[in-house]
Amino acid sequence: MFTRVKSAVANFMGGVMDGGANVDQSASDLPLKFPYMRPEFLGLSSDEIECSADHIARPILILKETKRLPWATGYAEVINAGKSALNEDQACCEVLVVRKRPGGSSTPSKTPTTKRRSSLPNGEGLGLRDVKVDSEGLVFHYWALFDGHAGSGAAVMASKLLHHHIVEQLQSVFEVLRNHDVLPPTVFGEESDVTMTPGTHRVALARAASLHGAAGAPGSPCTPPPQRFFIEKKIQHESLVIGAIENAFKEMDAQIEREKQVYDITGGCTALCVVYLLGKLYVGNAGDSRAIILRDGQVLPMSTEFTPESERQRLQFLGFMQPHLLGGEFTHLEFPRRVQRKEVGKKMLYRDFTMNGWAYKTIQDEDLRFPLVYGEGKKVMCARVMATIGVTRGLGDHDLKVHDSNIYIKPFLSCCPEVIVYNLNQYEHGADDVLVMGTDGLWDVLSNKEVNESVSTFLANCDPDDLHRYTMAAQDLVMRARGVLRDRGWRITNDRLGSGDDISCYIIPLMYGNRQP
Repeated sequence: MFTRVKSAVANFMGGVMDGGANVDQSASDLPLKFPYMRPEFLGLSSDEIECSADHIARPILILKETKRLPWATGYAEVINAGKSALNEDQACCEVLVVRKRPGGSSTPSKTPTTKRRSSLPNGEGLGLRDVKVDSEGLVFHYWALFDGHAGSGAAVMASKLLHHHIVEQLQSVFEVLRNHDVLPPTVFGEESDVTMTPGTHRVALARAASLHGAAGAPGSPCTPPPQRFFIEKKIQHESLVIGAIENAFKEMDAQIEREKQVYDITGGCTALCVVYLLGKLYVGNAGDSRAIILRDGQVLPMSTEFTPESERQRLQFLGFMQPHLLGGEFTHLEFPRRVQRKEVGKKMLYRDFTMNGWAYKTIQDEDLRFPLVYGEGKKVMCARVMATIGVTRGLGDHDLKVHDSNIYIKPFLSCCPEVIVYNLNQYEHGADDVLVMGTDGLWDVLSNKEVNESVSTFLANCDPDDLHRYTMAAQDLVMRARGVLRDRGWRITNDRLGSGDDISCYIIPLMYGNRQP
């Protein structure tokens, strides 16, 4: 096993910046689900797409017209320095309408009703008030970034379809969100078992309690059970949107798994999306991309990166509970370094899923297995799951195995996003208050503080009325992360290494979100 792992690690050393896996680009005979492309809103010709794939010049691509994206959103991207043949980042931005299904059914339909409005009149004032919506529709704005690994197939597919899954999930709660009415009943047997109060569920957990003598005096079968048999849960309306986004990610992952049988869908991808609905931003993240809000010179983190280090305890717990997933080749325990056979019987520091700190244990033969989580950080010997993949959440990767083995890694990889909510209505945002979304190619070399300083300084030197300022700020930010090509490679300030990874970045001005009808 150790030889296998050394081979796997060696395969990664040429591209340590990626979060991917040791899987070759597909040579499948299956047809493509979607062809490789750059984001549709860039409006690139096939020749321009080909020119953008120059790994030496690494041209930065930006929007040709600001009106292609809502809220005058800025966007920029650049390809990697040779890590993969294609740019494995993908992006999508849409303004969509959710409508009630015919017949008022609450069961998700197979074909969600959507309407694309990516080019709005004049490209200005692109807040909710400026979108002409019929009385039966509910508008939401959507921005997303997908960072592919081991191929671009999953990222391209997710960029085309994830928002449709979100629409489909929102349709099931459309009436509640549109009317700000009481939440729909949770069905436990008969509908009369549920008592509704505004904004809450009251669920009868044990109507059957009457069968156990709790219904009252004999001969009174209709006597309601005592109050202790009822539990009231207060459920906020935003929780329904969070649930819709979470389920959409799961449905997207399941669709990739199903359709891999008939289409060539390579690799996997991380996913970061932002949904603006009814005055709130919902930031859903599965992977190691990042979103931050810059407001009044301060940084508000809006996502958490999911890596083998940040999710060590979840991974170790799964390995402990289902040891067969480790294939007899890995241990769920973590040690400060690789355990050697000569150390059997001696004491060494370790930790398991119950521990944040460290303790000593006596080394046994099973501790010689390779650690489930091994490595540190994202440089050189970066942290990976089973020495294979550097991210722990995302979409796809259903066929991913440990190098030269039959051990599947997907059980340890979650498609579930963390969703963080930001209420735009609680603040009056200025022209320089923005949401920055970026793939890990940006954050690997620039900190939140550096991004804040870069974007804030750039916007402060621009005309506040110039809608191109956000695209130019995105271009400047990507240029800072990429650096300039010198004899020793791409370099940024203080002769630090620049990013050799694909970089994609949105800069979204928040002031338009305050413009409500």
